[in-house]
Amino acid sequence: MTFHPRVAALDVDGTLVDNHNGLSPAVRESVRALADAGVEIVVATGRAAPGAMEVIDRLGLDDGLVVTSNGAIVAGYHPFEVLQSVTFDASEAVRRVLEHVPDALVAVEEVGVGYRVSQPFPEGEVSGRITVEDVDSLVAEPVTRVIIRAVDQDPHEFASLVDGLGLHDINYYIGYTAWLDLAPQGVSKASGLEMVCARLDVAAADVLAVGDGFNDVEMLEWAGRGVAMGQAPPEVQAAADDVTAVVEDDGLVAELSRYL
Repeated sequence: MTFHPRVAALDVDGTLVDNHNGLSPAVRESVRALADAGVEIVVATGRAAPGAMEVIDRLGLDDGLVVTSNGAIVAGYHPFEVLQSVTFDASEAVRRVLEHVPDALVAVEEVGVGYRVSQPFPEGEVSGRITVEDVDSLVAEPVTRVIIRAVDQDPHEFASLVDGLGLHDINYYIGYTAWLDLAPQGVSKASGLEMVCARLDVAAADVLAVGDGFNDVEMLEWAGRGVAMGQAPPEVQAAADDVTAVVEDDGLVAELSRYL
């Protein structure tokens, strides 16, 4: 039987937009065409809500469901309404990382608003309203997501360091740069999509998922069809059913055109 999705779960950075946050007209048109054909478009991203909604608005999607913060937040729009929020105590994990990388930047999500940060992040890396606070204040209460950014650290060395810390009772993802995302245990884009599909009465087998990062692996494995972008690391491609072209060549368009 030919696969035809009822839901398309789409990552943002490296999938919908390029490294400069550019959304090509071809990608926008293919997403809109799939939505017009009756497929539910669900943006599934590590971004916080403001960054996710910025892309949703550029796509011209009027209403729907969105998975943000690597699955910790599921929300409806428009208007933006949080439907599920999962929090965790990140204090011990943050303390252990900072013992080894004391000058790392720390950010915690302020749901629907932006981030509270220990120091300003490089321009464009976090979005929404930004408030500077000390680290102890940032992790004094349970949070949905923590970012630790080691600006001057080699990404591979940073990844090895984090893997060696034995962080337990949390989920974590390493980015392409020296960037660490901490999330509640058991929370991923896949867990967020499970809630979405329960609300829509759609089975995982009827979901198309497309992404390019380590935080997409669970989603690609969970969906009926998981597709990795061409620039995705080998481990991410191995988790997928197929691989499309790189983001600069509008790889998402090549996949979505199958269903139009």
